[in-house]
This record gives sequence, structure tokens and C-alpha cells, in this order.
Amino acid sequence: MSATATPIPPSQFALAIKDLPLPNLHFKAAEIRNQIAHLASSNAQLAEFADDVDCKEAIAENEVVMGRMVERLDLLKAEVEGRGNLWIEDGEEKEKEEKAVLNGAATGEATSNGDIATNGVSSQAQAQSAQSGRLTDEELRAMLRARMEDPAGEDEAGVFL
Repeated sequence: MSATATPIPPSQFALAIKDLPLPNLHFKAAEIRNQIAHLASSNAQLAEFADDVDCKEAIAENEVVMGRMVERLDLLKAEVEGRGNLWIEDGEEKEKEEKAVLNGAATGEATSNGDIATNGVSSQAQAQSAQSGRLTDEELRAMLRARMEDPAGEDEAGVFL
């Protein structure tokens, strides 16, 4: 495909993102990260057939494309930070959260038999959620459990969507 379509040069990409709103910049970064993940997965699958010339070419081409995408992520980061905002890598943040959950250190929570026990950290989050009209994870979890445990008033026929 790269033989027929030339990629956008970094300078033009940087110019194109100047007028985008902040949420669009973050969305574009997530989109690019997703594309990189798919290309990396494709390369992992192609690695089994690395002896084949076509597979070698495809792997090399994917690596070049991934390099361009990383460069675009850097341009997005520079644009976000240039506007005075913080750049948060979603992938890195999720990894840190998952590791913290595995260690039982995420926001003071520890799990036991699937039940989450909090250390009182969520009281501030509950106050904030009441103001914003949104539920915290704990509040949503509690509401779902209450519905599942108390099927009063529900038909036994099942769930209708």
C-alpha cells in the first residue's frame, strides 16, 4: 500500500493538528496507539514465517510505519504540551493502574473473594461524584450487586434489551 500512497510528512501533520480541539488530539493519539498495537501484533504473527521474503518485507514495512506513528505521537504530545496541558499516556497509565490493582495498592483497595474493601479513600470521590452526577466504580459496583441480589419486582422471564 505504501507504494501507491505517500504518508503525510511530519510538518504537514503538525500543521494539521494545530486547529484541533484538545479532546480530538487525545482521540487521535489513542487511535494511533491502537494502530501501532495492531501492527505489532501483525509483526508477531509474521515472525513465525520470517524465512519468507514477503513476510520479511511486510515486517520491515510495518516497523517503518510504526516509527512514523511514534513520531506523530511525539508531535501530538508537543502540541498538547505547547497549549499548556499535561500529556498523559493512556497506555502507561493503564499499565500502572493494573499493576497497582494486582499489588492491592490502587486507591487503597484490596480484594478478597472478589469483594473490594476500601480504606475510606473513596469518601471524597463519592462527594465529587454526587456533584458531577457520575458514579464512581465502587458506587456502580454496589448498585449492580444490589440489583443482582434483590430481583424483587423483576420478571423471571429474563432481560429485555
